[in-house]
Amino acid sequence: MSFHFEGLEGVLVCPKSRSKLVMEGESLVSADPECRLQYAIRDGIPIMLIEEATELSGEQWGAIMQKHSRDPVTGEEQKKELNGESPSEQTSPE
Repeated sequence: MSFHFEGLEGVLVCPKSRSKLVMEGESLVSADPECRLQYAIRDGIPIMLIEEATELSGEQWGAIMQKHSRDPVTGEEQKKELNGESPSEQTSPE
């Protein structure tokens, strides 16, 4: 049995910090840099118990956030680049 995060992404939140989650392999990771909890998914069911979660190191958490296009310090979603330009380099049409 597999877990389909896409359908629940807007509903599931970290039970400790109420922040968004990202799916990393067979786990869900809190996007809150103060929390950094990782929740296992077993038999297709996310185990959303704080007592059973694993606290990630800042380095582990930052690498996961970066992999999911999030800021490795804040966990905030990063703006996507358009045409290879960062948002600050883009020019508006005249």
